Amino acid sequence: MKVKLVFALGSAQVLAWGSTYYLPAILAEPQARELGVGTPWVFGALSAALVVAALLGPAAGRMIDLTGGRSVLAASSLVFAAGLALLGAADSVALVFVAWLAIGAGMAMGLYEAAFSTLAAHLGTDARSSITGITLIAGFASTLCWPLTALLEAELGWRGACFAWAGIHLFLGWPINRFAIPARPARAAAPRGPEARAPFRRDRRMLLLAFVFAATWFISTSLAAHLPRLLQMAGLSIVAAIAIAGMVGPAQVGARVLEFAFLRRFHPLVAARIASLAHPLGAAALLALGSPLAAVFALLHGAGNGIMTIASGTLPLALFGASGYGFRQGMIMAPARFCQALAPLAFAFLLERYGHHALTVTAGIGCAGFLALLALKQNRPHG
Repeated sequence: MKVKLVFALGSAQVLAWGSTYYLPAILAEPQARELGVGTPWVFGALSAALVVAALLGPAAGRMIDLTGGRSVLAASSLVFAAGLALLGAADSVALVFVAWLAIGAGMAMGLYEAAFSTLAAHLGTDARSSITGITLIAGFASTLCWPLTALLEAELGWRGACFAWAGIHLFLGWPINRFAIPARPARAAAPRGPEARAPFRRDRRMLLLAFVFAATWFISTSLAAHLPRLLQMAGLSIVAAIAIAGMVGPAQVGARVLEFAFLRRFHPLVAARIASLAHPLGAAALLALGSPLAAVFALLHGAGNGIMTIASGTLPLALFGASGYGFRQGMIMAPARFCQALAPLAFAFLLERYGHHALTVTAGIGCAGFLALLALKQNRPHG
């Protein structure tokens, strides 16, 4: 059952990420050109979707705690399909925003946090290796979906690409989520009512984790949006910058394999602390020695980001246990979603003002995250 569940959730995550978060990288320009607006408007709609995901995440997680995840994930496929169909039909920037707000609701129900919460509901504290398995599969989302979206856009136009992705969610994503995930976990449902939420509001560890992942997601989203440009500012040609930026993805997957093969023997705090220093070390190398170490920077940044994605699921599980995991996960990750929404614009201003020395800011944020992780203790969960 575990292997089937991991493969199903991982495959659904490829579809979910590839048709939402990674979509504007391919479709923003032709969409903006046809609608007569600048591409920042399209990316602004994505930012609005991430805000919606942050606001709805705790409620989606709570529902997964109570139901086991199948109904929420299956519903996410339908919401994604509706949002993408509306996006394909949009004839104004206002409708583009409406479509992305709907997609944002699907993100709250269908991205990593929902998948991790489903694993915790079904497997309890034994879910760590399965969380890693999901991230290994979903790590190929951009690798698989960017070329597919580009092919669909070339053959069908950007509207046809949106409609095609809507159809993929209906005829592939929904059946996976509906039929490959068990209806309910064998364990009893999480307790209901205000008494189940009260301990979360008093726990200092949740605030520390929320800060850590907000810092991590700000850094990763900033670099995802601007890495080729940043490397050019550091002295690389556009060809070299794109080639080195492309190393981030393989580094993420390689680091996740390392976590699965070796680091999972240790408490997730060990892996998270190591990973949180990867970006600051890479940034220091690039800033001190320049473009010859650009590849080292890309590899360290990618590796750290890959392991921190796993830690976003495994650390709350290790520290707090499986009881109420979905609601807690939604609360912890809400600030990270807000930071994702803010990051591309904020880092663009930093690049304009400081050039590639803007990495000083992200390195400092990464070090602050490391200090927050040092403040956490390696306890055993009770739930």
